[in-house]
Amino acid sequence: MASSDRGRHLGRRGFLTGGAALAGGVVGFGAGDRTAHSTSPDRATLADSGAVGDAREPFYGLRQAGVTTAPQTHAVFLAFDLDQNARRENLIGVLRTWTQDAARLTQGRSGLADLQPELADNPARLTVTIGFGPDLLGKVGLGDRSPQWLRPLPAFPQIDRLEDRWTGGDLLLQICADDPITVSHASRVLAFGVRGVVTQRWAQRGFRRAVGTDPSGRTQRNLFGQLDGTVNPAPTESDFETLLFSDGADQRWMRGGTSLVLRRIRMTMTTWEEIDRHSRELSVGRKLDSGAPLTGAVEHDPADFEAMNNVGLTVIPAESHIARAHSRNRTETILRRPYNYDDTPEPGQTSNSGQLFAAYQADPVRQLVPIQQRLAEQDMLNTWTVPIGSAVFAIPPGCQDGDYIGRGALEEIVPRGVVEFGSVSGQSQ
Repeated sequence: MASSDRGRHLGRRGFLTGGAALAGGVVGFGAGDRTAHSTSPDRATLADSGAVGDAREPFYGLRQAGVTTAPQTHAVFLAFDLDQNARRENLIGVLRTWTQDAARLTQGRSGLADLQPELADNPARLTVTIGFGPDLLGKVGLGDRSPQWLRPLPAFPQIDRLEDRWTGGDLLLQICADDPITVSHASRVLAFGVRGVVTQRWAQRGFRRAVGTDPSGRTQRNLFGQLDGTVNPAPTESDFETLLFSDGADQRWMRGGTSLVLRRIRMTMTTWEEIDRHSRELSVGRKLDSGAPLTGAVEHDPADFEAMNNVGLTVIPAESHIARAHSRNRTETILRRPYNYDDTPEPGQTSNSGQLFAAYQADPVRQLVPIQQRLAEQDMLNTWTVPIGSAVFAIPPGCQDGDYIGRGALEEIVPRGVVEFGSVSGQSQ
């Protein structure tokens, strides 16, 4: 295909609003810490044994679950705004409430104010991950404690068509499980418990392959039919932890935490389905069936961006998605954990489908933004994708029973017996 052709191609309320929210002891990190690695059987085994509903992921630990946890089938990302008159102690109350309820729900126990406790019996690998938006700490007088990278992504006017209803937020709940009722119930319990202090800004729901559909560990496909997430870093790589988790050099309380960038990307399915298979593969730079680069045979073969075809063109087009997204150095490495969405079409639409692009990294300004800038400047997939939402959150480190997520930012207390960053193997989800 010619180059030109390619281009076409206590009451809870009182607990939240009173000074009692500051009470309570802290259990320090110690030798008895539970790791955040899943101890559950793999997804295919769960489906065969009927144990999907009973599978559990640990909540307490050095890091929050839901980042390196094997992705569950269903997810909802909920953003909230802190009410204008809320004070630091109110925010502490919210975080205590979420921590306590999440710890119970993930282990198959009902929330403290749960009106449908029977729905908590089957956690189905439920994880609840809490995040802080760019303006949160400033709203309670602690803006100097925000990491330097915690700000909205720069504008990408070439591609962005951001809508307020999918953008921003002071607080995040990322709720994932292998059962949609579990996700829905946890969302309801956690949102209900903090009414009057925060207001829900948006909810974005996504899905992946059902448990047992694919062998455990296989790279998932997005709605374009592409294998999505081939080049994710692996926990076995020596720099995995430093790429993903903060060392606390910027803000001490973020040591062991990470960041989440959530981009809502609309996929124009109707026009994508109008182009032939070869054009789709040139746009991506990979074979649709195997996910192999156009210069390779299997999915994880390295791409050869210099290889030429018999008419003197690069086999992988320079403007293809993988050529533009390819990391120029090791620093440009992120962990992708995407979900699909397929919502009811709005008036004038024939489809309303896309991806919730969820990327985790120690510093999004250093690791993600350079990649995103190249994609915005030139990426053949931009013809069929439109970013319509964007949000950045700090994901604080985990906590122990008796503590709460984010305490280090709000009270600046370092738990006793903290293990030095990177010194413990296997402390990620």
